[in-house]
This record gives sequence, C-alpha cells and structure tokens, in this order.
Amino acid sequence: MDRPRHLRRALAGGEFDSGKRGRVDNPLTISWPSIGSEDVVWDVQPRAGMTRRERAMIGRTYRAAITAPIADLDPILSAQSLAAADEAAAALARFDEQMGHRLAPYAAILLRSEAASSSRIEGISSGARAVMEAEVTGGGRGNAAEVYANTLAMRAALDCADGVTDDSIRMMHRHLLGTAAPDIAGHWRDEQVWIGADNSPQTADFVPPAPQRVPAALADLFAYTEREDWPVVAQVAVAHAQFETIHPFTDGNGRVGRALMHVMLRDKGVTRNAAVPVSSGLLVRQSSYVAALTSYRAGDPDAIVMEVSRACLEAAEHGRNLVEATAAIRQRWAHEMRSVRADSAAHRLADGLIGQPVVTVKEVREILGTKDNVHRHIDTLVARGVLVPGQDYRTRNLTWRAPDVLDALDNYSEAVGRRSH
Repeated sequence: MDRPRHLRRALAGGEFDSGKRGRVDNPLTISWPSIGSEDVVWDVQPRAGMTRRERAMIGRTYRAAITAPIADLDPILSAQSLAAADEAAAALARFDEQMGHRLAPYAAILLRSEAASSSRIEGISSGARAVMEAEVTGGGRGNAAEVYANTLAMRAALDCADGVTDDSIRMMHRHLLGTAAPDIAGHWRDEQVWIGADNSPQTADFVPPAPQRVPAALADLFAYTEREDWPVVAQVAVAHAQFETIHPFTDGNGRVGRALMHVMLRDKGVTRNAAVPVSSGLLVRQSSYVAALTSYRAGDPDAIVMEVSRACLEAAEHGRNLVEATAAIRQRWAHEMRSVRADSAAHRLADGLIGQPVVTVKEVREILGTKDNVHRHIDTLVARGVLVPGQDYRTRNLTWRAPDVLDALDNYSEAVGRRSH
C-alpha cells in the first residue's frame, strides 16, 4: 500500500524510535516520533566541585538524545487538543483586535509581564521597581538585570521580521545573555548539557543531543516553522517543545524557547499589536508544563499542545485584566490632573509612564520628543502624586517612578505566583 510521505518516513524507523501505533480504528495512523538516543563518551577535564564518583564517570559513556526530523511530519492530535488550539488562536486574535486601538500605551507593560513570568519559570524573579531601575540606570545586578535582559530578548522577538531563523534566535540569545555571559551569547553550544544533575550527564533526568547534532536539528525545526498547513497554536507548541528538546544553547534555552512562541504568533498573524503574557499561563501550571515536555519527548505531542493552548487562553484574559488595571490608573491620574491645562506636556508624560514607569530626564525627553528642560512637567506630576523622586545609589542617577504602575505589575506577578502554588 502506498502511504503518504509523512507516514512512510515515520514508519521507516532508523536511528530513532517512531513511537507507538495510533488509534485502533485506523492502523495507518501513528503517534509523533519519540526521541532516540545514542552512546556518547563523556570526554571532559575534571573540574572543581566534582565528587569522586563523578570524576570516575569521565571517559565512560552516557545516553544523549537524538531528535527525529519533524519538518515533513504531521501529528495525530486528539479532537480536544485541536479544539483547544483553535479556541486559543481565536482568543488571542480577538484580544489583539479588540484591544488594538488601546494597546499602544500598554504594549510595553504586557511585554514586561511576559518577560517576568518567563524568567520566573526559571526561578529568576525580581520586583518591578528593581527591574525598571536596572533598565533606566544601567546599574542593575542579579535577578533584576536578568529579568531586564529577558525583556530585551522579548523585544527582539517581536521585531523579528523573518520569523524563526538562525539569525533571529541568535539575536534573542545575544540580548538575553550578552551582558551576563558574552562568551556564549548568540552561539550554539559546543559542549554537552543536561537537565537534572549537577556535574555528570550519566545521572541526568534528560540529556539533549550531542552538540554536533544541533545544527541539523535546528535547520529541520526552522523548516517546520515555515509550514502553513497546521493550526497555529498547535504548531507553536510543537516548535517550542522541539526547541527545548534540542536545547541548542549552553544557557537560556527556556526563555528563548518561550520567546520563539511569540515570534511565531506574530509571524503567523495571530497577534499584531502586543505580546500577550503566555508564560504566565505556563507558570500557573509549571509542573504540568514540564510533564508535557517530557511526554512530547516520549512521542506524545498532545499534552504540550493542550498546555500551550490553555496558557494562550489565560494570556488573553490576563492581558485584558492588566490593560484594564493600568487604564484605571491612567483615569485616576487624569482626575488628579484635572487642573492641568489639557494641552500641557504633563498629560503626554503621564501617558508615557504607563509603559515606562521609571524614568530619568533622558526617558522623559524621549517620551515628550524634546531636548528642552522637562523638569517643570516632572514637577507637575510629582506634585499630584503620580511620580515619586528617588536616586539609584549605585549610579547616583536621579530617577522618578510611578508607584501605581509598579504596584500593578507586582500585584499581577504575585497573583500569578499564588495560582502557581
């Protein structure tokens, strides 16, 4: 019997296991191919912190994953996950369309909330004020600087005009780690990495492919993302899971992999105006998210499609709530500023503070589009409680912050964190 190309290829076997057979009512259907594995010699130099047992592992073999090529394959997804993917895409598009005329002032705050949630999945969290001060003063350290770097990576993701490519992924990684780890930023890894063990891949929970397999696996993934015959959210979920399985970087794979989803949503036309906080939905069910990635590697893409679909549905709701909360803040400011002339630049500055709630004179001038003295407009907002002055003790930069907006961001993050527990 002549089978369709994607069935012939998956059933052919080879160096990776194509997984279990599919539904009983159709013997030709197959599940998504599971990852295979190969023996690799752990050829490294002893380093500080290794136990005697771990040093004894050097020179021995470990099992590294081999990813199946997916560019020409089609999964057998359940009716539930397909319906969820379609519903999620419609919810994102509806949010983007309905909020489109209002999103411009709020796009930055949505992006920052996405970067913060994605960072928190990796155990990296910081208050909104510290992150924003790191951005405007350049003096941030630790988690605040890392969350800000993830914001830069997210901005780069939304600016990717050519979709998911070698260059776009490297660029996001350079923004993410260019300051913290410039020696590896933007470079595919040339060493083995693993998940779930400290110093030895032999005892790891998961060992991604050997570094020499990464370029070919990525080329296949890039080709897969160009397809136009998949439900978009399902395609986004599978692409994310495949990227995390390849694990092409030494560090930062999770954050870049979640930014990749936004590149695809924008490239496929689902979102156009802003990055909805998809990572907050994944954070709420982090254990299920990790389990879904494990199931994907075992040949079942259904779980990750469901998790990403649920996250997108929550993202639309979360995004709308965050926009409404910050819009209410702006309305309250307008009431406090009712005695200020309607044509005063102070009103435009208040608009800009929604997306830039910590500023120096430099940011104020950028918001107002002027090089003139802007202190009188700052003083107007300070007098009405919109802005509070401060100073970064490391850089001695004079800053002003809008505590209402920062509190809204922290309250949002705290609410998501509570749900995740």
